[in-house]
Amino acid sequence: MADDPQTRFEQDRAIDPRIDSPAREGLTGTTRAGIYEPTRDPEDVTLPPDERPMHAQPRWRRDFAIDCPEDNFVARRDFAKFLVLTSGAFVAGQAWIAARSLVRHRRTPPGRKRIAALAELPPGRAVMFGYPDDGDPCLLIRLPDGKLVAYAQKCTHLSCAVVPRVAEGILFCPCHDGKFELATGRNIAGPPPRPLPRIELEVTGDEIYATGVTERTI
Repeated sequence: MADDPQTRFEQDRAIDPRIDSPAREGLTGTTRAGIYEPTRDPEDVTLPPDERPMHAQPRWRRDFAIDCPEDNFVARRDFAKFLVLTSGAFVAGQAWIAARSLVRHRRTPPGRKRIAALAELPPGRAVMFGYPDDGDPCLLIRLPDGKLVAYAQKCTHLSCAVVPRVAEGILFCPCHDGKFELATGRNIAGPPPRPLPRIELEVTGDEIYATGVTERTI
């Protein structure tokens, strides 16, 4: 190696990119920007099937990385996008709940509708009817003690039709083994999250009428 003054001068002026060299102790601002970037194990890098560089790959392949390090990396832009979408979904859900509540309060009362006669419904029996419309299935049940109860027939889980089991004292949903108490319509087992809507009843003489629907959460 040459040891002339010019060579030593050029060597002294050369910028050492390493930050742990004795000549750079205490110096800042001259290190390349990527010095702190983690190195990647070559075994973690997978070439795309067509072996083209990543910038030439389709958008879907860039969004769904092949390698674990890239798949685990979440860019700030993607994180911000996730936050915006989540916040938007939350706001939309709240707006939908508010709109549904407003519509429910402004809805015209369903009115009075005849269901059956008392003589047609001995204790322990049930009869189907539609209320408020014929397409809304409901159940009128006369309990063994003679008390009348009525509920919407759609399970509060996924709207399957419930079946009265009077001897067991329950309304049973065969889709997911949901159970409701026969006397109250309260959910007592399975996935149903709330009681069955109760149909308000009125008895005039020997006639049984439906007069309203009460939605319940507990």
